[in-house]
Amino acid sequence: MANPVASFYRLIPRRVKSDRLLAERTQLIRAGRGVYLLPITSRFGTRAPSVEQAVEALASKRGETIVPSGAAAANTLGLTTQVPIRSVFLTSGRTRKMNLGKQVVELRHAPRWQLAMAHRPAGEAVRALAWLGPERAEAALRTLKRKLPPGTFSELVAVAPQLPSWLARSVGKAAHG
Repeated sequence: MANPVASFYRLIPRRVKSDRLLAERTQLIRAGRGVYLLPITSRFGTRAPSVEQAVEALASKRGETIVPSGAAAANTLGLTTQVPIRSVFLTSGRTRKMNLGKQVVELRHAPRWQLAMAHRPAGEAVRALAWLGPERAEAALRTLKRKLPPGTFSELVAVAPQLPSWLARSVGKAAHG
């Protein structure tokens, strides 16, 4: 079967008028400016594609780096029990919103250091630490040192020079003392 992400995502600037007409006839879902999605049809009805599929397709079509926000990363790593309600992703592109049915997905422009090691556990740790802030970073790093495999923690230490000074100091302190 064809790639489901590629099969539903359409980004056709030359045919925007025809895509807009298809969206009006509910054959396509308009997710944002120039972004149209093919709804998924099942025996239960039609629905918008999953947030993860839409974001992955947008990233591949536009050549952007898109990763989950620091709040989602902190929850995934067990640094917080708070579960993010809104879907927020960090991107190398511009800040914008996508509408997937009734769900709004927020894409926020992020600095390059937060997108370093985008889809790796060490990159997830960087985003979680940035979200936690300087006050809670050292305690979180002690937890991460226990939870993460040594190789992943070494990656985090290796990327420290690219991080802001408060975070680089905390990573160095957790790694060496």
